Amino acid sequence: MAIDVRGPVATPPERSMIRDVWAQDLDKEMAVLRDLVETYQYVAMDTEFPGIVARPIGNFKSKADYHYQTLRCNVDMLKIIQLGITLADENGNLAKIDGSVCTWQFNFKFSLDDDMYAQESIDLLTKSGIDFAKHAEHGIDVYQFGNLLISSGLVMYDDVKWISFHSGYDFGYLVKIMSCLPLPKEESEFRSLLSKYFPALYDIKFLMKSCRTLKGGLQDIAEEMGVSRIGPQHQAGSDSLLTGNIFFEMREKFFDGKIDDAKYLGQVWGLNGAGISPPNINGVGTVVYNNGVPVPSTPTTDRNGQNPGTPGNTTPSQQQQQNGQPGTPSQYNLQYGKMGGM
Repeated sequence: MAIDVRGPVATPPERSMIRDVWAQDLDKEMAVLRDLVETYQYVAMDTEFPGIVARPIGNFKSKADYHYQTLRCNVDMLKIIQLGITLADENGNLAKIDGSVCTWQFNFKFSLDDDMYAQESIDLLTKSGIDFAKHAEHGIDVYQFGNLLISSGLVMYDDVKWISFHSGYDFGYLVKIMSCLPLPKEESEFRSLLSKYFPALYDIKFLMKSCRTLKGGLQDIAEEMGVSRIGPQHQAGSDSLLTGNIFFEMREKFFDGKIDDAKYLGQVWGLNGAGISPPNINGVGTVVYNNGVPVPSTPTTDRNGQNPGTPGNTTPSQQQQQNGQPGTPSQYNLQYGKMGGM
């Protein structure tokens, strides 16, 4: 990655290190972040999650509402797999430990036997080097992480600015983790929660509206701007590091070193009409659940749109409630399969 080194040309590039965080490391690494955020108040973020497996059916107020309801039902049904966090200061200098630039990659508990996913997403993440057996055995409990995140100093502070790329789903998972509740039915309520936890955030995809020469996904932008990647694509740590470096490069090249917060702060691509295209995520396709057995294409529902509990046809909502976790929105019938235009 082209780390922004401010100094003589002969200065060697900084070493970068992605710190994998598992359950046994969580408390220690969160304590490190709690100390560093006092100095490094820009938080570049990326998540990996198991794709998109469902779409809501019904009448929607707008295309934007349809996309939010799609986000909502998928975030409620699925589990986050990884979260990448890279810290930087106002000038784009990245946080260091022992002389190395550090990115944190939080690895959450996820089971291919018990949890829901899109097969294409899992195939892609496996090729990227994600070890799902290790996630199942040593992964972080998301709600324990949520409790620590709330008290970390990374959220709910106006002077801590989060940097993301096409991040509706990313922030959806984080809001769910911290609130310990399903996402709100209305997008306006979700945005209210989002502004509570993340009062200052930038979405690079939204910033691109003012950068006519930039198009495509995160990797496309990196190549266009000459920003190199460190670590494997489609892992959250590498993607968060790339996101942070792209942001500061964009700020210098396209915004003269200062972004107009009145115009760009708090805008998430795909929410509130701020662009309505689906995210360029890991993949979509047939949902696989419980030991590789595909679920029925359309769950059997009663008059209220709820599954009556036919043996062998457990809905995600019922399964999650049995595990003591929030269930899926029940006012929509859900179909599993590819989203149009994804």
